[in-house]
Amino acid sequence: MIEESGTVVAEIDDAVWVQTIRQSTCGSCSARKGCGQGALASMTDGRANQVRVHNPLGARVGDQVTLGIEESQLLKASLLVYAWPLVALLLGAMVAAALWPGQDGPAILGGALGLAVGFGALRKSSRDRRKNPGFEPVLLRVDLHHVAVEPVTVRDSGPLGAP
Repeated sequence: MIEESGTVVAEIDDAVWVQTIRQSTCGSCSARKGCGQGALASMTDGRANQVRVHNPLGARVGDQVTLGIEESQLLKASLLVYAWPLVALLLGAMVAAALWPGQDGPAILGGALGLAVGFGALRKSSRDRRKNPGFEPVLLRVDLHHVAVEPVTVRDSGPLGAP
């Protein structure tokens, strides 16, 4: 199970919105200058992300919580996101190259059309999978309950040091 910590920022019915901050270990890696992942991570470090999760633990706004998602589900989702458009691009280019041999223009257009079809299929597939609870993060535990503090009334007694 892959875990991520976050803070509950809103409650809606039986669910909560949890805000997490994306973290990266790229800063400690010796290959960070030549790595594409490091370049992508540098663009997203420190950005907040909010996700809606079912709340069976009764977390409240301000609570620190831990979310989790199964590694196998994350792997499946990553495979879909990367493989579908790439396979569709290659198939589109190969079909166009077979129909118009020796011409690059149709192969390029076929690849672009295939890529568009791949992204469209991915979009439809993601809508269908949204209802699949296996692809949703789950609330594992409430780490720290937010303590509500009573409002304090402050009286203005004038300038400092005045009687």
